[in-house]
Amino acid sequence: MTYAAAIQMVSTDTVSKNLELSEKLIEEAAIKKAKLITLPENFPLMGKRDEDRLAIAESLNNGPLQLFLSEQSKKHKIWLLGGTIPLKSNNPEKVFATNLLFNPNGECIARYDKIHLFDVILDDKIGESYRESKTFESGDSIVVAQTEIGNIGLSVCYDLRFPEMYRKMHNKNVQIITAPSAFTATTGKAHWKTLLKTRAIENLCYLIASNQGGVHASGRETWGHSMIIDPWGEVLAEVENETGIAVAKIDIDKLICLRKSFPTLTHRKLDYNINE
Repeated sequence: MTYAAAIQMVSTDTVSKNLELSEKLIEEAAIKKAKLITLPENFPLMGKRDEDRLAIAESLNNGPLQLFLSEQSKKHKIWLLGGTIPLKSNNPEKVFATNLLFNPNGECIARYDKIHLFDVILDDKIGESYRESKTFESGDSIVVAQTEIGNIGLSVCYDLRFPEMYRKMHNKNVQIITAPSAFTATTGKAHWKTLLKTRAIENLCYLIASNQGGVHASGRETWGHSMIIDPWGEVLAEVENETGIAVAKIDIDKLICLRKSFPTLTHRKLDYNINE
């Protein structure tokens, strides 16, 4: 049994301010005994323009954002999931939205590049639309990190709408799903909690979702409501708006017992293939 924390932020267009706030919130979560701490998507920068992220892109294992995450995990002896940071791709006009997991020794032990990119028109009348593929390169690998506190499946935001992704994580016995996000206020109000609870219930997993939660420099508004959900769909902890921390116990032994007594994962008859 261990404590986990989902950190909620309202990241600005100034990296130094965001790192300063992240450091403060990580310390608060560590004081509350959290051993697994997650940051939200785009935690180091929510710029005025999508292109702003290109200016802070780093190569893997080289850069101040990764150094910050490494130092924080080592300082507090925690597992730290770095929301997303922009890592360079082969295309100079695009980056990966990369999710990095650091162990208590400050070592990066897992990398996930966001697979599903948010290209949608939410309200054409007011011009609310998003095209992440303009500056993001899509990843192509599903990642489950085997750790001493549980098997952690890495995902990001829009991935939550694609249940087949999480089913494939069971090939590596996923037990904890993480979903750092910058969910919009429009879609968050309609779907956020429903999606989170559904992914937790259908996969009999804990789900830790750190979200952005306010109005950003670009005028974009994110939904907040970061939360931790257990495999039965119970919300164990939640932050509503602005900055804060949701902390809850993760009990893998309880999860294992639940999967034995309620073995829906072994009852599946069909494999999902969109091309069939």
